[in-house]
Amino acid sequence: MVIRARTQLGGPIVLVWDNVRLHLVTPLREFFEANADWLTVFQLPTYAPDLNPQEGIWSLVKRDIGNLAAADLSQIARAVKRKLKQIQYRPDLVDGCFVSTGLSADD
Repeated sequence: MVIRARTQLGGPIVLVWDNVRLHLVTPLREFFEANADWLTVFQLPTYAPDLNPQEGIWSLVKRDIGNLAAADLSQIARAVKRKLKQIQYRPDLVDGCFVSTGLSADD
């Protein structure tokens, strides 16, 4: 998925990664090192939702679909995808989720 994002975006990628065991396996670390020219990885502590910008994104999604009375799982999936697409075109929202962590891209 990271390679696909790089292909579609045509530039360097910054990956904010939590420390779930799967994310720390040797093949992934080797991939990160081999692609360090275009891939920057920030490892978060094991459990730190307050430092994870993705938590803010999911909060926005849940707020939007919280009262959805879905007939089935596919309707929920469509609503989530639609909201994520809307957020994608609102860089101010994405930036706000990053800023709310108190982290800086300059660190």
